[in-house]
Amino acid sequence: MPTKIPATVITGFLGAGKTTMVRHILENANGKRIALIINEFGDIGVDADLLKGCGIEGCGDDDVVELANGCICCTVAEDFIPAMAGLVARDPQPDHIIIETSGLALPQPLIRAFKWPDIRNRVTVDGVIALIDTPAVHEGRFACDEAAVDALRVQDGNLDHETPLSELFEDQLASADLVVLNKTDLLDEAAVAAIEADLGKEVRSGVRLIRTAHGAVSPQTLLGLNLGAEDDVEARREVHHHHGHDDHEDEHGHGHDEFESFQVTLGAILDPKSFADRVREVIHRFDILRLKGFGTVQGKPMRLVVQAVGPRIEHYFDRPLTEAETGKTELVVIGLAGLDRGAIERALAI
Repeated sequence: MPTKIPATVITGFLGAGKTTMVRHILENANGKRIALIINEFGDIGVDADLLKGCGIEGCGDDDVVELANGCICCTVAEDFIPAMAGLVARDPQPDHIIIETSGLALPQPLIRAFKWPDIRNRVTVDGVIALIDTPAVHEGRFACDEAAVDALRVQDGNLDHETPLSELFEDQLASADLVVLNKTDLLDEAAVAAIEADLGKEVRSGVRLIRTAHGAVSPQTLLGLNLGAEDDVEARREVHHHHGHDDHEDEHGHGHDEFESFQVTLGAILDPKSFADRVREVIHRFDILRLKGFGTVQGKPMRLVVQAVGPRIEHYFDRPLTEAETGKTELVVIGLAGLDRGAIERALAI
C-alpha cells in the first residue's frame, strides 16, 4: 500500500498568527513540496493571497487551495473532501499538506473527515496544532473561567453555556497535539508562565506547550509528528458537543450565527500610521474581533497589508500593486453578531 500523505491541521483563534506561521514553515521547508488548504472567513481572500505568489520554493500558486464557502468543519462533504481528493491525485503528490482552519472552525469534524472513503487510504492527520494569541488570553478576551460561569449559573437560570468564543477555544485545545503560544515577546515571563499553567490543565495528557514570537517555529517541530489523529478522534472529544459524532454534521451546530463579517471598500490611504491609529480606535469603539485586508497608499507603488486584532495593528508593504488594485483599499471586518456596519464603514472612511 502506498505511504499516506501526512496532513497537519493548524487551528487557532482570529488573529493568532496562523498565516504567519504557515509562511515561516514554507520559508524553511528546504524544498519539500507542501500543499495548503486555507479556510477563509470573509469576502476577501486575505490569508490565501498572502501565501499565493510568495515565491517560496516548493509552494506554487497551484499548491494553495482556498475554501471560502463557509467554515471548513461545516462544509466537509461539499468543499473539503473534494479539495483533498484533488491534492492527493496530483503527480507528483505533495510531500505534506497543511490545513489552516478559520478561527471559527472546530477540529473534530475535520479530523473525522479523514476517515471518509475518498481519502482515508491516502492521507493521514500527522498532528493538530493549536496556535494561541498569548496576549489576548492574558487580557481575558478568549479565556475561560469555569468557576465564574458556575457562579453565574446559580444567579441566572437562563445561562446554560459559556460564550461561543470560550467554547471554541476549549474545543481547539481539547483536540491539539501541540499548543504554540505565539506573541510571547509581548508579555513578561511571569505572565507567560501563568498562561502555560492554566492551559496545561485544559489539554490532554502529554500535549506539549511551546513558546514563540511571530509564528517562528521550526518545521521540524511542527511536521512529522506521525500521530494518525483520525484513529483516536474520540480522545479529542468536543467539550461542548456542537456536532454529532457521525459523518453527517449539523451545519449549524456550533453557533456560527454568533459571528458576522463584511467587507469595507475605501479609497487610497494618505498615511499608513494615521490609518492604523484610526483602525485601532474603530476596533476599540465597536468591539471588533479582527480586521484584515489590503490597501493603497497615495504615492506608493506597493500594496499595503493590514492585519489587526484587538489593539494590535500590523501594516507593511508586501508586493507591487496591480493596475486593478491601485487607488483602492479593501478590508474584512469580523466580530460578534450585531456589528453596526454602517457606523463602522463611516468611521473607517473619515
